[in-house]
Amino acid sequence: MKPILTVAGLHAHIAGQQVVEDVSFSVPATGITALLGRNGVGKTSTIKAIIGLIGRTGAVELDGQRIEKEDTHKIIRRGVGYVPEDREVFAKLTVAENLRLAERDAHPRRQLVEELFPDLVKRSNQLAGTLSGGQQQMVSLARALLNENKVLLIDEPTKGLAPKIVQEVAGTLEQAAATVPILLVEQNLQVVRQLADGAVVLSGGRVAHIADSAVEFLADEDLTRRLLGVHDDAGHDDGARAATPAAAAGPAEHEQEAAR
Repeated sequence: MKPILTVAGLHAHIAGQQVVEDVSFSVPATGITALLGRNGVGKTSTIKAIIGLIGRTGAVELDGQRIEKEDTHKIIRRGVGYVPEDREVFAKLTVAENLRLAERDAHPRRQLVEELFPDLVKRSNQLAGTLSGGQQQMVSLARALLNENKVLLIDEPTKGLAPKIVQEVAGTLEQAAATVPILLVEQNLQVVRQLADGAVVLSGGRVAHIADSAVEFLADEDLTRRLLGVHDDAGHDDGARAATPAAAAGPAEHEQEAAR
């Protein structure tokens, strides 16, 4: 099956500093592909470069069509759903207003969103800024799923969430992947093992490894230690932020999330 998204020779820069160097990989038309690596290796920058949020050169092909010269809003309209790191909801708007702003199709998939996020239906009139971190993440995911997309780019969806909420988000992603392919940036290796089919591993702004099986990659002690700084043992609970100590959410954020 032809890949839904292909990146070739991608370079990207922020304020004149090179953050992505000659990155090439493809995303299959089904399932979840994990984009992995230590903190600061260029995962988020790669996602942003694909949709033109930062300066880039190279080739980006969506469903057989070149898109690297198009503006971000046109790329999104072509069918690229984007769920940014740190959620970025409109805090002073209600949940319903956040969702309405995201609608771009003539017939948005409201029924699907209501089935996946019943709690958001109950909170439709609540200001998004008053939601918990997990609930805000659900709003961010719901905004992307409202529209028919060819691929979803999802950046750190479980960042800073308590373990129970992490599993709720993972369950939602699993259901979403049944309808649309996903490129997923995720530091929680337990979630990656649970959801991902293949994996692309970055190091120093470059592709260091591509694995057809994310599970097999994570089971390779030498590779995971060298590329991620950890060994992911299937019998070991690697926690919410397993890849590096710096990726861990602060205790206060975990406590606040667990309390909600």
